[in-house]
Amino acid sequence: QVQLVESGGGLVQAGGSLRLSCAASGGSFSSYHMGWFRQTPGKEREFVAAVDTGGYFKYYAVSVKGRCAISRDNAKNAVYLQMDSLKPEDKAVYYCAGGRIWHASRDSAGYNYWGQGTQVTVAS
Repeated sequence: QVQLVESGGGLVQAGGSLRLSCAASGGSFSSYHMGWFRQTPGKEREFVAAVDTGGYFKYYAVSVKGRCAISRDNAKNAVYLQMDSLKPEDKAVYYCAGGRIWHASRDSAGYNYWGQGTQVTVAS
């Protein structure tokens, strides 16, 4: 059983940056691909980015490509999401997740474990 805890959310001005972190415990972190999703009230959870077990292959949603970078540190059991040039529409609760099916890593159904989320608010 893997436990995931996100941190790093907060309030930032449009154009600013945030770095989200997700700390994992209780399982074999390096055997899971990791993803970031986000959700706003009344909407489905939306894929943001994913990274494979070794940190080599990455996927990004079109809406964040070029502005976000996902990375992981298997020695620290952590995954990160660097977000730059933030826009008001990036406001959401951001969740990290762990899964085992890489070809399903852009779908929330491809993940077994989820954190509790961290709020990101972007002021215009």
